[in-house]
Amino acid sequence: MSHGLRELIDSLRNELTECGELLALLQEQQSLIIARSSEGLLTNIELVNVQFEKISTVRQLREEHQRQYAVEIGVPAEASFADISSRVEAAYRPLLSALVGEINGTLDSLHQWLRQNHRLLGRSLDLLQQLIKGLFPTTVGTTYSRRGYVTPTAPPPSALYNGLI
Repeated sequence: MSHGLRELIDSLRNELTECGELLALLQEQQSLIIARSSEGLLTNIELVNVQFEKISTVRQLREEHQRQYAVEIGVPAEASFADISSRVEAAYRPLLSALVGEINGTLDSLHQWLRQNHRLLGRSLDLLQQLIKGLFPTTVGTTYSRRGYVTPTAPPPSALYNGLI
């Protein structure tokens, strides 16, 4: 096995590992959303953001190793992975194919978990918005600023609050 192929395989393994770490964080995130653990969720979101950065870094490194290996075997640096793997020694093609298949499968799972978590968070926000509207009914509709942000509206005075003062 050439040095370039070894680096490419190691890069694929690292990318798979980091994607798996993100998948575990998203699964944990869903549990935190369901448990309504706001503090845990904030910590998890920070970890997810860090993990996204790690994935970006290992992906860039893998792409660089892929370009270097492509040049090493005599194909253009911009060649597709399919073109590169077709020129790899037959003994290593199943390994490359399995790694790429696992990465793609993990990416599909990541998309699924991200969509589910986004949906769950959206539902939580909708419920909170309904609660706020129930406590502070207003006739003013939601408006947006020129930048697309929701403009804050002060809740109307509450008889309950005034009675406590």
